[in-house]
Amino acid sequence: MRRILENIKIAFNSLFLNKLRAFLTMLGIIIGVGAVVAVISVGAGTEAAITENMQSIGTNILTISPARDTSTGPGRPGGGERNGGIMVMMDSMDSDEETAAGELHLEDAYALKAGSSLINESVAIVSSGMDSTISYLSWSGQVSIIGTTEEYFPVMGYEIENGSLFTGSDISNLSNVAVIGNTVVDDYFGMIDPIGETIKINGKNFTVIGVLNSIGTGTFGADPDNSVYIPITTAQNKLTGENTIDSIIVKVKSEELIEQATEEITAILRQQHQILPDGLNDFTVSSSTQLLEMASSISETISYTLGGIAAISLLVGGIGIMNIMFVSVTERTREIGIRKAIGAKNRDILIQFITESIVLSLTGGIMGIGFALLISWILKTFTDLTSLITAYPIVLALSFSTIIGLVFGIFPAMRAASLNPIDSLRYE
Repeated sequence: MRRILENIKIAFNSLFLNKLRAFLTMLGIIIGVGAVVAVISVGAGTEAAITENMQSIGTNILTISPARDTSTGPGRPGGGERNGGIMVMMDSMDSDEETAAGELHLEDAYALKAGSSLINESVAIVSSGMDSTISYLSWSGQVSIIGTTEEYFPVMGYEIENGSLFTGSDISNLSNVAVIGNTVVDDYFGMIDPIGETIKINGKNFTVIGVLNSIGTGTFGADPDNSVYIPITTAQNKLTGENTIDSIIVKVKSEELIEQATEEITAILRQQHQILPDGLNDFTVSSSTQLLEMASSISETISYTLGGIAAISLLVGGIGIMNIMFVSVTERTREIGIRKAIGAKNRDILIQFITESIVLSLTGGIMGIGFALLISWILKTFTDLTSLITAYPIVLALSFSTIIGLVFGIFPAMRAASLNPIDSLRYE
């Protein structure tokens, strides 16, 4: 143990004697460890934010989306495709079940609410292609426009801060009313009370009747605070010109009834769409748990892919350590000869130089963690990204940097150990 501590002390003395060279040598390790830890931490933070958001909505939520055609045979026997069909992002989830291209309509949401005994609410949404220009006085910009029904807000857990929400009467009358998020208020109204003010959405006048409480980052990176919510019928008739909807959110009475509710919803929609017994579904039903698993899988894949790319700089740093250790062996040839002359064995020289290589790499790794903390602070302060630094990436990065120091330090150490003491003493 005393010999190991002595080798570590010699290693640090060597670092302090050549501070600039040691820092430049460690730079690849510092950047590599910092990048790996930061990337994995951002992925973990994003996954945690998505999980928190989905859990705040509830695990008893089902999302129904129009399907795309995944069949190898005819599309939908017994129910031809209506208006060409549409494809939505939610349908990109992997599924072993074949589907036919189809559409959803507002009547489908009403049919589910009326026909299912297992659900509390059925909410229709129009949002595809609804990033629109809104303007107020001299200010204008792009925001997300969500066309939906009055049940959307309690289902999503959104609460009103000022004013009121639109009602079933507004939906029946195709009213030009809007509920806006907090970011919209800050960007367009400032200190002005927005209630009762008129905004233009794609050139059409809408009266602001309500402001939502601040919500924060939504599911899959959506920003509910930078959104404008309008009656779904108004969106269909005055903005999109389409009678289709993008999705239906269903709130099941309890999480335990999810599977049973999925079967009941499927039966109702098949009847609603007049699909024959041997026909393919033209819709997909996804639970919030499935969406969470998909989001977590995507986030994890991206994090580890980017982390792997960042780890390349660790290998570059390892090569730098090996090169500088070879230089160190050459510079200290006479020292090695003296140590051997007074009784040091080849093993002692080997262990000393390997220790120096590991100390160099591990010190770079520790500095890299500091660099990762700095990156995380910058991301939290100046961007919307969430970073969650856990023990796992830190232990992984430090272990990897230690292994790099060991692997890339072996060859210089073996060269130092194999030097002839007589030739070493003669070296100038």
